[in-house]
Amino acid sequence: MSQEPSMQGDLFAFDSPLLTEVRGERSLMAFPFFALSKTKWTKPLEYKTEAVSIEIVCTPKGVATIYDKEVLLYIASLMVAKLDAGEQVSQDFFFTAHDLFRVTGVSGSSRSYTRLSDALERLQGTQIKTNIEAGGEGQAGFFSWLSDAQLHYTKTSKGDKRLKAIKVRLCDWLYRAILRDRRVLDYDPTYFQLGPIERRLYEVARSACGHGPIEVELEELRLQTGYQSSLKHFRYEVKRIADESSIPGFLFDLVDRAETAGVTRSRKNAGAASVKITPKLLLQNA
Repeated sequence: MSQEPSMQGDLFAFDSPLLTEVRGERSLMAFPFFALSKTKWTKPLEYKTEAVSIEIVCTPKGVATIYDKEVLLYIASLMVAKLDAGEQVSQDFFFTAHDLFRVTGVSGSSRSYTRLSDALERLQGTQIKTNIEAGGEGQAGFFSWLSDAQLHYTKTSKGDKRLKAIKVRLCDWLYRAILRDRRVLDYDPTYFQLGPIERRLYEVARSACGHGPIEVELEELRLQTGYQSSLKHFRYEVKRIADESSIPGFLFDLVDRAETAGVTRSRKNAGAASVKITPKLLLQNA
């Protein structure tokens, strides 16, 4: 059971505003924990390699999406800012929707508040099982991103509700990962302006290119981003994004091995490609 927020008269003792950059936990950057969808996604998600296993199921409200993840990034950033300042941190966080919207670039419209409420429900309802250890501990069974999520309202003289504060309790797994492992990376401020696929490609690049360029098989990249459509369609999207150079801080280059070998590309070898990811800073310093 989470604690009630401490009070000063009528005021909450908020953890917001966030005064530092947005930061996220590296495992959540590297692996596909969220649906790449703006609308409700109700199908289970799964990612498996020899080393990593992720299974995600949902309630009828749907799986937590890449846009719902903004709430977790905000909470993680508040937590890391406190740790950097030498403050004690608990799993409970109290913040305003206004500050969350400020950080993520969302307008404070009534529709935004509805979306936030839906996001909190999905973050609390989505069930995750993974063999990725956090804070030196493994965890069997399913967990939710938020074990508690509440919207606190006041009422105007006319009886209208006015959102006062958001209270959440972060899951043990993510709390341990941030508190003990401290494998957190900062996000480019333009991240929140990107589309779903671009967000995931940025996160994969940011988590993997710490020591220079990398090259990854196209199908492997599709799985790592959590892209659910065909490899052929993913190839088209990567080519578009590479041509537009729309990922902040990184260049993507689609390497077509079939064409390089002088073979006419067909449906059968459409996946015979890899993607080279290069930090732009590396090119500027060359």
